[in-house]
Amino acid sequence: MLFDFADLSADNVYKLLVSTVVPRPIAWVTTRDTEGRVNAAPYSFFNVMGNDPPVVCIGIGPKKGELKDTGTNIRRTGQFVVNLVSEDTVHAMNITAIDVDPGVDELAMAKLTPLASTTVAPPRIAESPVALECERLAVVELGNGRAVVMGKVLAMHVRDDCVLDAAKCYIDTPRLGLIGRMHGRGWYARTTDRIEIPRISVAEWQAGKVAE
Repeated sequence: MLFDFADLSADNVYKLLVSTVVPRPIAWVTTRDTEGRVNAAPYSFFNVMGNDPPVVCIGIGPKKGELKDTGTNIRRTGQFVVNLVSEDTVHAMNITAIDVDPGVDELAMAKLTPLASTTVAPPRIAESPVALECERLAVVELGNGRAVVMGKVLAMHVRDDCVLDAAKCYIDTPRLGLIGRMHGRGWYARTTDRIEIPRISVAEWQAGKVAE
């Protein structure tokens, strides 16, 4: 079945994208506004896009025809923290997704603990197993209040019990217990269910040593 996006509404394009491009990691973004008030909100149009420089990208949509607080704060202050969502924090994350008025403290609503960051003003979320402190690289305006935020990662916090070897930067990824966004309004996937497929060298390919 061919879906020509030129013939589809934005709502139908959204349904196709979120039901097929899965699972998606979740950026649980904390920011500060120009008055110092903290905002927290989750975004699943998100991923890491490189390591040198370390770059993350977040797709931010509008809020009732206006700019979302996260996008406004990043545009004005240039700083944000991406907290990753674990199974233990998924219900708190869901609370911070509630469409509240600007200035409402979503962290307090969800009974979450803000911790001071080391390189940026917005706090990180203590309950999150991973937090990326970021500064704005660029904001690509897409129109209709939509934008793609590119951020440079300045520092990363990983929960101590999930670090296997700090000197070698080895992380116990399964122990993080992270989740990914699936389709619909409330479906998520665990990252603990996985398969291992080793990379294939040219020599192995030429020798026919490839699993089928």
